[in-house]
Amino acid sequence: MKIATWNVNSIKARLPNVLEWLKAADPDVALLQEVKTQEADFPALEIKALGYEIHVSGQKSYNGVALLSKHPVEDLAKGLPGDDADEQARYIEGTVKGVRIGCLYLPNGNPVDTEKYPYKLAWMARLRAHAAGLLASERPVVLGGDYNIIPEERDCYDPAAWIDDALFKLESRQAFRAIVHLGYTDAFRAIHPHRIAYSFWDYQAGRWPRDEGIRIDHLLLSPQAADRLRDADIDREPRGREKASDHTPVWCMLDS
Repeated sequence: MKIATWNVNSIKARLPNVLEWLKAADPDVALLQEVKTQEADFPALEIKALGYEIHVSGQKSYNGVALLSKHPVEDLAKGLPGDDADEQARYIEGTVKGVRIGCLYLPNGNPVDTEKYPYKLAWMARLRAHAAGLLASERPVVLGGDYNIIPEERDCYDPAAWIDDALFKLESRQAFRAIVHLGYTDAFRAIHPHRIAYSFWDYQAGRWPRDEGIRIDHLLLSPQAADRLRDADIDREPRGREKASDHTPVWCMLDS
């Protein structure tokens, strides 16, 4: 089963690119972030025509996540547990062929001297608690999405420039490691332990042509899913297209 994650930066603006990529990459499950639309306005007909079942947790103009699957989705849940007052559409989860799959869009957290950074860290604490609960089920789990976290210096073209950014601050990386250390495996890093590769390149300052990127989109696997991991990679091709998202897809392949 091929599972991919991609922050599309507006499904309506990127629809031709998304459709082209779905046809070419043919993932069984695609996790999309920043769809930036309400569920009723999601371009479902075009994507359903490719054989996907569609589930969306959206909001107008901001955030929004979607789970697309070529197989039936069971036990669908929307919203990250732990804060009933949180109205931001950042999490959706379902079971596909026995694998529990969560799609997440973790808060950016910048500027760090505003309420946005405490919200990011609180969201990550909720994610850790939920991730621990999923591990207790002892079934295959995949938590994929835009984590807005640069795990290590090698995941950034210029670590010094990002040292005080919410994506790379020590507290952010510690919170990410606390999730991984529960027993999760970074799919890309498991397959490519030494490779330098990125999943996001800013639109500004010619970052893409110079390959000045960061790796912030991740697929974390429970031990039961990691045991089935066959391959994983970052698909750079969509980032080079016209009207591209500033992110590019990341995927993993699990044996059945």
